Amino acid sequence: MTDIELIDRSKLPRHIAIIMDGNGRWAKERGKLRVFGHKRGVDAVRDVLEGAVEIGVPYLTLYTFSTENWNRPKLEVAALMELLVSSIGRETKRLMANGVKLNAIGNLEQLPPKALAHLKQCMEETAANTKCTLTLALSYSSRWEITAAAKKIAESVEKGLIKAADIDEHLFAQQLSSYPLPDPELMIRTSGEQRVSNYLLWQLAYAELYFTNKLWPDFRRDDLYTAIIEFQNRERRFGLTSEQLK
Repeated sequence: MTDIELIDRSKLPRHIAIIMDGNGRWAKERGKLRVFGHKRGVDAVRDVLEGAVEIGVPYLTLYTFSTENWNRPKLEVAALMELLVSSIGRETKRLMANGVKLNAIGNLEQLPPKALAHLKQCMEETAANTKCTLTLALSYSSRWEITAAAKKIAESVEKGLIKAADIDEHLFAQQLSSYPLPDPELMIRTSGEQRVSNYLLWQLAYAELYFTNKLWPDFRRDDLYTAIIEFQNRERRFGLTSEQLK
């Protein structure tokens, strides 16, 4: 029996978040430049996305470029931005064919104008698709997102639009760049690293974390299915006891 046949479609994680780690190491192991690993990583994105659509996962979010990544060598950053532009251009038709809506979160105004224009165009073209929402976390950091949300709320209080007593988890979540996406139930990180790296810190509060040693360019839909099966075999208690769940 294959992994996909072992998946309980009635208990799928509604939202899966992925930290796509290991592109640079994958390239280094093969004596290639880091950008070569990033290019091969696009193949993994394509296969994992189509695998998610195949089984019916409605939300998939990928940590594509963090705010810290701007500190990488200029040539690598330039190559990554160019790869972003070319990939979006090539993949738009495939997104349409698979019924995928493209979304993006992060400080998008930091992106080069050309990359931002291509991103917005693809988002507009795919806006009516409903099978799956693919969110790219671009120029994203969770601390930036949480700080920006706090500033928005503070400004609303200063203007008298809300009172301090009105602030609760729901109101705060509405100020995050990820709103109105549901919180991820499963977070996957490749390459063997076991940390969340400033990724969706608020949203991952009750997510199941899954780590694999496989480098991102080698990750495929079967690996996604293995992670989902692991997720389905875990007991999610949300602060309750096992007896209370029963």
